[in-house]
Amino acid sequence: MTETMQQLQFHSQPENIAVIERLIDEIRDGQSFQEECYGDVLIAMTEAVNNAIIHGNRLDENKLVFVEYELRASDLYFKITDQGPGFDFEHVPDPTAPENLEKPNGRGVFLMRQLSDECTFTDEGRVVEMLFRGVFAKP
Repeated sequence: MTETMQQLQFHSQPENIAVIERLIDEIRDGQSFQEECYGDVLIAMTEAVNNAIIHGNRLDENKLVFVEYELRASDLYFKITDQGPGFDFEHVPDPTAPENLEKPNGRGVFLMRQLSDECTFTDEGRVVEMLFRGVFAKP
């Protein structure tokens, strides 16, 4: 099962996170999705899109978030792109450090890296790619 790359785009409004939630649900419902992978994919993707809307595009409704995805054999691939200024993804504070435990923000990148099998940032942090392996049951 390899599909060609699919793409969505939407304006930078927090309520558009629901678009990604629906997409993940549609993928789960339409494929032999491993139920134990669902939470990881959903959380990592909502964090990625939330970061693109709030931190990348800074809630500028004129800017878009682009989400590309592909179902690959047993894997699921996503690429999220924003139109913001980027960020230093190499030096994101560790949310598990004692001085950061009480902070209400700063866990998105950590969660994306922990919950996906591969998580890479490019284009000065404007693009994040995540791969989830073994999401689909093998025929």
